[in-house]
Amino acid sequence: MQQNNSFDKVYFEHRIMVFNLALHYVLNVEDAEEITQDVFIKVYESMEKFNQNSSLKTWIYRITVNKSLDYIKHKNSKKRFYIFGKKSSSEKEYLNTASYEHPAALLENKEKSAILFEAINTLPDNQKTAFLLSKLEGLGNAEVAQIMEINIGAVESLQFRAKKTLRNNLGQKFEEYRRKK
Repeated sequence: MQQNNSFDKVYFEHRIMVFNLALHYVLNVEDAEEITQDVFIKVYESMEKFNQNSSLKTWIYRITVNKSLDYIKHKNSKKRFYIFGKKSSSEKEYLNTASYEHPAALLENKEKSAILFEAINTLPDNQKTAFLLSKLEGLGNAEVAQIMEINIGAVESLQFRAKKTLRNNLGQKFEEYRRKK
């Protein structure tokens, strides 16, 4: 019963953080919910093994990042078999979620948000993780380094490369977007 009470506390303190981070990776509510469930199953099964070398929050972030990346890889490997098939309509569902913008946002803002998150999703996994954790989750470089199990200099380098890539890609995307109007 003791483990159950402590798990409940962990779940209620971290469920929104886990869901939001997963949503940043997969941009789909159902997929983010599935990842959130997988994360907390892993947390529940591993709580007794948690060695406390890092904070509980950092440990849960690490599990969420790994589960999100695994989910994307698994989903992408499935897509290869359906390369000529129709894409799921739910993949653009993030355009309608309140997590990214105010519900009264204009269509133009939704289109710009879609372009931004599309560009973020093209980053290599390590750059994407460093960028999401620092810029969207608001974590400091030391905490990002701990979650990613790399040094702070590597985090700064990943963030720099991610921003440079995004700047280039977004410049091209927004130029195309402006020409369409």
